[in-house]
Amino acid sequence: MALSHIATSSSRSNLLRPLTAALSCASHPLRRPISSSAAADDSTTLTIETSVPFTAHRCEEPSRTIETTPKELLTFFHDMATMRRMEIAADSLYKAKLIRGFCHLYDGQEAVAVGMEAAITKKDAIITAYRDHCIFLGRGGTLLQVFAELMGRQAGCSRGKGGSMHFYKKDAGFFGGHGIVGAQVPLGCGIAFAQKYSKDETVTFALYGDGAANQGQLFEALNIAALWDLPAILVCENNHYGMGTAEWRAAKSPAYYKRGDYVPGLKVDGMDAFAVKQACKFAKEHALKNGPIILEMDTYRYHGHSMSDPGSTYRTRDEISGVRQERDPLERIRKLILAHDIATEKELKDTEKEIRKEVDEAIAKAKEIPMPDPPELFTNIYVKDSGLELLNVIIAYDLDEFIDETALLYSDSLDLQQQTGNPEHSLRHELVLCFRFLGSSTTNWESRA
Repeated sequence: MALSHIATSSSRSNLLRPLTAALSCASHPLRRPISSSAAADDSTTLTIETSVPFTAHRCEEPSRTIETTPKELLTFFHDMATMRRMEIAADSLYKAKLIRGFCHLYDGQEAVAVGMEAAITKKDAIITAYRDHCIFLGRGGTLLQVFAELMGRQAGCSRGKGGSMHFYKKDAGFFGGHGIVGAQVPLGCGIAFAQKYSKDETVTFALYGDGAANQGQLFEALNIAALWDLPAILVCENNHYGMGTAEWRAAKSPAYYKRGDYVPGLKVDGMDAFAVKQACKFAKEHALKNGPIILEMDTYRYHGHSMSDPGSTYRTRDEISGVRQERDPLERIRKLILAHDIATEKELKDTEKEIRKEVDEAIAKAKEIPMPDPPELFTNIYVKDSGLELLNVIIAYDLDEFIDETALLYSDSLDLQQQTGNPEHSLRHELVLCFRFLGSSTTNWESRA
């Protein structure tokens, strides 16, 4: 049903827009190989135009004309190529069962992460859903931290305990990675409240997908953000499929940038890194002066929703390959670089080979890192000085002995057992139930480790 609709409606033509964009150069094109120090020079200004116009709701449209430099173009290419290779490698690791649990890949959507990062600073905050690997990398995370976390190793960004859906980098203003659909949006508005309270002139980007756009909590958070003029920017990464459901089947009005009604919105070509950069820059300026704004990023994911989804049962392979050929964000940047003679095709391929090597090296190092120690089960869970941190000590000892000694402290419970004759009325029984989450009943932890 979804396939026939997509194939016969104008939404398919919207998915397949050409890479061609109006290009002009403010100075004569210069040959600047990647290996040359001139390539890192910002003295040459290039003027380009976004692939398609912005579409605005209750606000002015940003200019389509954008100034950039050879250095920025090469940086965009390098960063997106790294993200692309990282996600392809994660796919292979998952199939080799070195990554377990849920895993949602971002290939195809890299322009959103790169363009957004280029428009803001690390003092601004970002919070997103479970498709978070590339956002983390853009915030300054390393490939080693990414693969260590994906494989549950100690050196991961969440100490190997968060996995694919729970990346985190507080020192760079990245507040996760969240597995509950849409729940990151109210949290993002809370961060924006703190920013306004502190008067530090920063904003929060709260990212969510088109599948989460119908969540009630999103509208509740948007309402309070608008009432209080919070510097919150809600970014809908519309990749057109919520899991396996096409947007037209889930949303009566899929114009997500208009969903705020009283809140301004902007529709952006999310496959064009420079359009994303321009929109995010515009949104930040707006949010600091006027409060929240919605950005709808028209993007596309190449993989399925998650690794359990082949991604081809609810859309045709022709559709996927068509988007790759016509709108791929990495190829868009490649064509700009070649059009302005900044580097040759060979030099760009050499860059990609070097990235592949860096990714492989990071994976090899991550495999050598051990899993978290058993006591890590209890770190970052309980409030300090609450008494519950005692569990860190308990697991180092024989649980049978600990439970028996603890039960003796509560004679009332033991008396109740004696009066009723029911063993389930004993505190020892209750303690055993509490500790079963450790993996077995009352056996020594170290013997099971």
